[in-house]
Amino acid sequence: MEKLNQSILVVGGGTAGWLSAAILAKKLNAVNTDAVKITLVESPNIPILGVGEGTWPTIRTTLETLGIDEGEFMRECDATFKQGSEFVDWVRTPAEGEHSSYFHPLSAVFHSSYDFNLAPYWLLGENPGLAYDESVASQTHVCKAGLAPKLITTKAYDAIQNYSYHLNANKFAKFLSDFCQRNLGVQHVLANVEKVNVDLKGMITSVETDTEGEIVADFFLDCTGTKGLLIGETLGVEWKKIDDVLFNDTALAMQVPYEEPDSPIATHTISTAQEAGWIWDIGLHHRRGIGYVYSSKYSTDERAEQILRQYAGKMGADQEIRKIPLNLGYRQKFWHKNCVAIGMSAAFIEPLEASAIFLVEAAANMLAEQFPRQRAVMPYVEEKFNDTFRLRWDKSVDFVKLHYCISKRCDTRYWSDNRRKESIPESLQKRLAHWKYHPPGKYDFDYAYEPFVLDSYLFVLYGMEFDVELSPNQSAFAESALARMHFKRVSQTAEKLLDALPKHRELIEKIYRYGVQKI
Repeated sequence: MEKLNQSILVVGGGTAGWLSAAILAKKLNAVNTDAVKITLVESPNIPILGVGEGTWPTIRTTLETLGIDEGEFMRECDATFKQGSEFVDWVRTPAEGEHSSYFHPLSAVFHSSYDFNLAPYWLLGENPGLAYDESVASQTHVCKAGLAPKLITTKAYDAIQNYSYHLNANKFAKFLSDFCQRNLGVQHVLANVEKVNVDLKGMITSVETDTEGEIVADFFLDCTGTKGLLIGETLGVEWKKIDDVLFNDTALAMQVPYEEPDSPIATHTISTAQEAGWIWDIGLHHRRGIGYVYSSKYSTDERAEQILRQYAGKMGADQEIRKIPLNLGYRQKFWHKNCVAIGMSAAFIEPLEASAIFLVEAAANMLAEQFPRQRAVMPYVEEKFNDTFRLRWDKSVDFVKLHYCISKRCDTRYWSDNRRKESIPESLQKRLAHWKYHPPGKYDFDYAYEPFVLDSYLFVLYGMEFDVELSPNQSAFAESALARMHFKRVSQTAEKLLDALPKHRELIEKIYRYGVQKI
């Protein structure tokens, strides 16, 4: 009889492990709750990394599909709303007391791929006096005003302005663990995996633990972080480093309390460029999470700590700092035999665009959709999965590198080296050469699975003041009147939202107290 995959063992917890277990349990056992047995084993001794505090809007669909109450999730995970990112001092070297910034909001009013591409008309001066992000996205104005993306009367997971969340990663993993065990039938084993057993065909058959003995399964998920216990140490799938493209290899992280209990909460991630990297600043309910991501080739740890504490100010003077090594790169294969790596065991790219949790969601959803109940079809699904995620990670590297390689900063060798042609992927070089004379359009994005879409590229390119020469192509853009009408509509939408939306903290406090509308 043909071998079936009827049990899954997830090795490793954290957000990657528990989110994957939740998605698989919900989708594979939608009708028969016992169709596929799902067990998660995690070490009681290995702490969660716990710095992945940013998400993408896809997480709303995931949480709603799982049946999670939005208000409960937000209270239990210290969550706040995220409407995008602000990039400070990325464009050029900051002068004394002068700082440049731009926003990458989560949505534009008119989506460039299927509504109307306003970029060329903005470049041609049809909306003078406003930056690109302010011209096409009402959300930029909402973020600057510190407003929430919805009202207390807005239905759970619905949005007036597109949003995701900032959250406490440790609390999120614990929340998912409790939910999975209570509602989805996931079995939880606390034990250290001491040995991984493999048969003559190279398939994993079981793991042996220190306190719970041998655990047998048909299919395995490696969520053990950069250790890669199953995919790397056992199955020998190699790690491809990308430090020749993205230089940052270290992070210092700290938690900083607000000066006052009612201090405003930023409704976007703030990313501030520094001499050898950048600092993230994320506002949760009771505190901010901040950290300096930098390259040890261009900075010492002592200098990095000095920069981080200076940024944090008096509230960060006595706060503990955690040093986190960053091993940037990805596996040569993400699925091998009967093992799939998800999370940092599969790949890790610095958290500049907060793609880590999204890519966990994407991997678990694709695995659930394509899960091979019969062993005979696994090679086909494995190949498709590997091709898809190689594309996603390559495209993610391109997009993150874009922020560095078009910067005009010239204050350190770190920034000048980031502009070296040898450090820029050829795929990105080709795009930039074309975009110098022609604004990006939908035909520049060939794949449904590209993680960063046209609008994201437009926000970064023109926020970073990418040099463009449109005059040879100016005759192609003949809808100036329509463009001006759309620019006016964006401004009008922004004005209405500024009058209607509450302050971010005001809404968060109400949600923590009363919850979110169910209907």
